[in-house]
Amino acid sequence: MAVKKKKIQSQESGQRLAMTDHHRLRAAEGWLGLGDNVEAARELKEIAPEHQSHPAVLEVRWRIHSQRQDWNACMDIACAMTTIAPNDAAGWIQLAYAMRRTDGGTVQMARDTLDAVAAKFPREPVIHYNLACYHCQLGNLPMALESLKRAFSVGDAAQMKLMALEEPDLEPLQQQISEL
Repeated sequence: MAVKKKKIQSQESGQRLAMTDHHRLRAAEGWLGLGDNVEAARELKEIAPEHQSHPAVLEVRWRIHSQRQDWNACMDIACAMTTIAPNDAAGWIQLAYAMRRTDGGTVQMARDTLDAVAAKFPREPVIHYNLACYHCQLGNLPMALESLKRAFSVGDAAQMKLMALEEPDLEPLQQQISEL
């Protein structure tokens, strides 16, 4: 008697994960939650080769490399994510985040990346929050404040305000943030 494998489908790519690969992915996430990126990477290696480019697998792989502060690898993974799942904001956010930190990367590159897709994701608060950080670091305080207000309006304003008040990138706006 043949056993049917349950599959988990990515909405964006249409690619399906077998249940065993899904369990490996969840185990990798668990290891990451415990701060063990070595075990997380081992779990991902056990996922079938045809599923290594699944958006959810790439997401966890990006997190592994970000814990290691391997920003060049993060940028490569995020580029793959934006190619495979261009309508998923996470890939763009992670691409900009890595661009800022990678060899030869700059805050300007990160800002340009998110500026290019912000209109595509008007309800994604993290894009607007990160744009506020990038604008602030580039000295464009009016645009930083505008982006931050947008993030507050589409996200959890109270939670985002608490984050913003402790965000080193937004330090030049601390007084204005307190008043929002």
